[in-house]
Amino acid sequence: MGLIITLIVLGLLLLIAEMTVIPGFGIAGILGLGSFIGAIVMAFIQFGNSIGFIVLFSSLIVCGILVFFVLRSKTWRKITLKKSIDEKATKSPSEQGITVGMEGVSLTRLSPTGNGRFGDVTVEVRSAQELIPPKTPIKVAYIEGLSIFVVPL
Repeated sequence: MGLIITLIVLGLLLLIAEMTVIPGFGIAGILGLGSFIGAIVMAFIQFGNSIGFIVLFSSLIVCGILVFFVLRSKTWRKITLKKSIDEKATKSPSEQGITVGMEGVSLTRLSPTGNGRFGDVTVEVRSAQELIPPKTPIKVAYIEGLSIFVVPL
């Protein structure tokens, strides 16, 4: 009976380590589940069905209590995301005030993409025709989705 209890405690410790310290589901989680299964199988083999079911249900209850307290602990709250992200990765050209026909200057070589400045706004632009060297006056030819296509003046 001592080996069965040891396997259950070892399984609990490995599962706690997997849930709190080690990211993902890896070796510790597999070994913890294997330890639980081994203890339950040993209880059925050595002591029969009645003790086997007692070990099985008590293990399930202990695991349920463990999960309840681990999810309520302050450690779990520290590693969870509480803030929501409201920003978009890239603003649309219209939100940045860029329209077709605006004139600006290329900041980097456009081969075919690079950076351009339109007034006070620096954005990523694409050359609609050819390679454009840096510091060349450019004009917005057309906008397709989030891409701004420019031509040299």
